[in-house]
Amino acid sequence: MAMEPGTQQVVVQLEDVHKSYGDASALNGMSLEIRAGEAVAVMGPSGCGKSTLLNMVAGLDRPTSGLVRVAGQDLSQLKETGLALFRRRHVGMIFQFFNLIDDLPALDNVALAAQLTGTSARQARRRALELLEELGIAGRKDVYPAALSGGERQRVAVARALMNRPALLLADEPTGALDSRSGEQVMDLLIDLNQIGQTLLIVTHDPNLATRCASRLVEVADGQVARESALERTA
Repeated sequence: MAMEPGTQQVVVQLEDVHKSYGDASALNGMSLEIRAGEAVAVMGPSGCGKSTLLNMVAGLDRPTSGLVRVAGQDLSQLKETGLALFRRRHVGMIFQFFNLIDDLPALDNVALAAQLTGTSARQARRRALELLEELGIAGRKDVYPAALSGGERQRVAVARALMNRPALLLADEPTGALDSRSGEQVMDLLIDLNQIGQTLLIVTHDPNLATRCASRLVEVADGQVARESALERTA
């Protein structure tokens, strides 16, 4: 079962975060806390600030003002190279369109994530193969992304995201580009990961994904948290 969040350490902390792009305000006093072992889904209309929130937590963008702390690190204290290394070590990311490297086979796509943090190629490939085995696609390890199905590509992407045992796994519309069967399999995978303790932050337009995979729903409107509610996972 997933860890009881109330007694766990805070993995994500946003305090009064504002983000402006010129005259446009993307975040307008966003505050949010996510504890270890939680699975949190973020929903809201297009343009409400969901993607900006995800980019803040990932250290891909910086706030105009306010605090962003992830895995105990105040991200404002890191320069760009430090942020890149922080992401590689502590944050796993899954994207709607997979973001795999087309000219690398599945195993090397996964292993590269560890090699970028200084792990030897041999160790990285061993860990990558273990993850592909756990995800049921070790038999596709030498196949290039173009020859993989959408569901297989997303499993490779999940393996890559888990490579460095991240404190936090971010998922941006992880089933958005998949057919319903593959989408259900990825949802089951996210549930399984959370049940063994992986902290998840999922941005989605799909209420089915939120209710299947998350224990808490955060609704965003106009760059702020409009409402939070506990979820009972559906079967």
